[in-house]
Amino acid sequence: MTVLPDNGFSPAAEFPNASHEQWQRLVGTVLRKAGKDVPDDAAENMLSTALEDGLATRPLYTAGTAADGVAGTAEATGYPGFAPFTRGGRPEGSAAGGWDVRQRHDRPDPVRANEAVLADLENGVTSLWLSAGAAGVPVSSLATALEGVYLDLAPVVLDAGADFDAAARALLRLYEERGVPPEAALGNLGADPLGHAARTGGHAAVDGGMAAAAELARLCAERHPRLRAVVVDAMPYHEAGASPAQELGCSLATGVAWLRTLTAAGLSAQAACGQLEFRYAATADQFLTIAKLRAARRLWARVAEVCGVQGPGGAQRQHAVTSPVMMTRRDPWVNMLRTAVASLAAGVGGADAVTVLPFDHALGLPDAFARRIARNTSTILLEESHLGRVIDPAGGSWYVEQLTSELAAAAWEQFRDIERAGGQAAALRDGLIAERLGATWEARKKKLATRREPVTGVSEFPLLAEPAVEREPAPVPPSGGLPRVRRDEAYEALRARSDAHLAATGARPRVFLAALGPAAAHTARATFAANLFQAGGIEPVHEPVSVDAASAADAFTASGAAVACICSSDALYAEQAAEVAKALKSAGARQVFLAGRPGEQRETYERAGVDAFAVAGGDAVAVLSAVLDRIGVA
Repeated sequence: MTVLPDNGFSPAAEFPNASHEQWQRLVGTVLRKAGKDVPDDAAENMLSTALEDGLATRPLYTAGTAADGVAGTAEATGYPGFAPFTRGGRPEGSAAGGWDVRQRHDRPDPVRANEAVLADLENGVTSLWLSAGAAGVPVSSLATALEGVYLDLAPVVLDAGADFDAAARALLRLYEERGVPPEAALGNLGADPLGHAARTGGHAAVDGGMAAAAELARLCAERHPRLRAVVVDAMPYHEAGASPAQELGCSLATGVAWLRTLTAAGLSAQAACGQLEFRYAATADQFLTIAKLRAARRLWARVAEVCGVQGPGGAQRQHAVTSPVMMTRRDPWVNMLRTAVASLAAGVGGADAVTVLPFDHALGLPDAFARRIARNTSTILLEESHLGRVIDPAGGSWYVEQLTSELAAAAWEQFRDIERAGGQAAALRDGLIAERLGATWEARKKKLATRREPVTGVSEFPLLAEPAVEREPAPVPPSGGLPRVRRDEAYEALRARSDAHLAATGARPRVFLAALGPAAAHTARATFAANLFQAGGIEPVHEPVSVDAASAADAFTASGAAVACICSSDALYAEQAAEVAKALKSAGARQVFLAGRPGEQRETYERAGVDAFAVAGGDAVAVLSAVLDRIGVA
């Protein structure tokens, strides 16, 4: 970077400094012109966006508004590789080659899994995340799945659930059989009994599992300095609907539980910290993902400091995984965009390893093309965008620094609540975690149902005619504990009903769009209505383009639809909507909608036969479910 000399000349010298109050006055003036009666000091709040965990994104951030003095100063945020590790766990940041590109493999056939593993390693993947045991490669076939893999070069991270001890012992034997020196073994043995209990509800096995994991951790600390034994996996909580602060709070409480277990087994606090790797979800909300990873390192540094861990030992090793919650089964190609944004955020946030789930992850076992796109996502970010050459690229942004600070504070409160409840194991066993995560997901479901949180290709811009993407079934994941949620689940249930109706009758349920007047009058609302009904698998019929009361009945009968929606401008509604509604009802329409808010004409329209109003911000899931019920779609 070129630094210009200070020649005493400032291009802004003749202009007075603008104040925050001046900006507020200008914003207030604009809002009042738009019909919002709001005082200047409240204008900023009106433009703020509410987030989960009581946080909000404000429209303007300055050095003066940064929370707790964390306005990007070195004193507040530290330096990369130094406590509190907000800016990264390594002094060189990601500049030393970028992050570890880690691909997940779930295929249970060890021969085919090996083919996929070798293809990935030959084409840019730098480590393997291998599912083993009941939901993956059989433990007895690990050697086959890893045939041809240079185990001293490619780290292997196991995910074996309840079979973690057997899988870990099998991998350690494989190192020995292939002549890998103990100090050259890389990766993580994947012990995670707390995470497995969260997924399965098997709380009775937690104590025994953690004792077995402690033995593995002791073995790694003594003989395998580059091999870790334990994963602190926050994914079960994220996949159950946790907010970012709840995800962080659960991971901190789990990490502390491990420190207690490992130090009780004879490891020092420093060695215990060295046995942990933390796994977090990366979402398409890039700034929250960046802030979450930065806050996680800051919070864990505080835990390590209290435990007496000094220096680099307090740095949290992070594995970021693109969120399964955000992945959709319909129009799965959009998942490429979601995972691209999420992996970028994970890299900017300073994750040590990043897994990009293939775009067809929600449909079953990924094919070769999907795995190629997944690994190439990181390759493009690293090799073409050179994202790994910049240390903490978001650091110093007043918005990111304040969001990091506020999220850290919210997460710390979640952590303290769990600790007051007896720790992570007790909070899981007693239902505290499930209750809190369930409440958070219920609130988010309302945003999804009303499309305030849109899902492209599902609740917005659905494509009913697009052929379904078929994949081999994936192994059934463990269940019985916390649920696994998806953003598309409510709409997926509606689309499944439509698919079943199509299979049974040869046609999808239909809605007739009674478009009044010229295209300029009805296009906006007809487009809105078509988008809304297609989100529930209901096919819109929009012919003829313009109808009046005289032709509405004939057009509706010819459409083969069972319900209708009137679409036009408010002016044409006042002139024609009531008569068109009567005509549609006489033609046999089981339900008549009017697109838009009725205003003072509501009673008039309802008396004429309008049953409901399709409006932005309404509960789309409830409306669409009721329409399918009315049509008779099972």
